[in-house]
Amino acid sequence: MGFNNAYSAYQKTNVTTASQGHLVVLLYEACIKNLNSALALIEPGNKIKPSNIENFSKLLQKSQAIITELQVSLDMEKGGEIAKNLMSLYLYFNSELTDVAFKHSAQKIQFIVDMMKELLGAWKTASNSTANAPAQTSMQAHTALNIQG
Repeated sequence: MGFNNAYSAYQKTNVTTASQGHLVVLLYEACIKNLNSALALIEPGNKIKPSNIENFSKLLQKSQAIITELQVSLDMEKGGEIAKNLMSLYLYFNSELTDVAFKHSAQKIQFIVDMMKELLGAWKTASNSTANAPAQTSMQAHTALNIQG
């Protein structure tokens, strides 16, 4: 029980102290995890055991909620073409997952997972850039360059 409480506290601290870019990375990772878990419940022939249907639905709903959160967090004014393209992808993903809820298509889930993994890689790169660092770290790096230069 103590380990679970400590891990839960760690997760909460990780989220509350994360930069915006890191929060996006965490959302992508959670979505991919949920989709992979849903994918594991699909048997050959796109069948799901009756005992797994509720869990499958919950995993899809969590994934859709995460994608919706990513969607509403887009800054359409500042994001330009990238934000428009991401919006289109997020709308497409949620539409496909609605279809998956009824047809249990492993192929559609796998396609979304693959696309999310590609986007995750781009967000990881962006979130590790100096532009996304906390202000103090960014300022220290800039000052160090001025002193040495």
